[in-house]
Amino acid sequence: MNRKWTTALLLVACSLMGAGRLYAQTDSTQQGAYKDYVGENPDADADIRLVSNYINSLIGGDVDKATAMLAPNYKGFGPGPDDSTDAKTTADTWKQNYQIQSNRKINFLPATFNVKSGDQEGHWVTTWGTYTFTQDGKDVRIPYQYTAHIADGKIDRDVIYFDQLSIVRTLGYTLTPPSK
Repeated sequence: MNRKWTTALLLVACSLMGAGRLYAQTDSTQQGAYKDYVGENPDADADIRLVSNYINSLIGGDVDKATAMLAPNYKGFGPGPDDSTDAKTTADTWKQNYQIQSNRKINFLPATFNVKSGDQEGHWVTTWGTYTFTQDGKDVRIPYQYTAHIADGKIDRDVIYFDQLSIVRTLGYTLTPPSK
């Protein structure tokens, strides 16, 4: 794997901050009403502002400001089920991104909710959006979904999902089937 390929995958894997896995709050056979598990986030405005500022700081080139919004125990996951990162790795990846990407832009729609109990208890902010940038003369467009857990005014875990294959193809890479 060459450096550009590795860098492209790293930027994609961490580019929108990593992520925290969401597990079901109940056994899949258990039935209940939405309001039994999820409610309104009492800190909705502050939590949405935190996540929006985090995303905009990363895209805007201020990795130090973004990193300051992460909890000391921050753990990010995604886009694949086994991908994970910490705050330092996320910051380092974005610093690499700044060297190879230009014309970075993002738009997103945030929403928030509060999980009432279980492993995922607490305040969550989710965003749906599109991240675009130019790399090697190619315009890359990444629709994504990002969800962050907020604890004590910081992002302590998050998860991001996006189509990695479309990015790789946009950058001019091809898939070669394994030889038989």
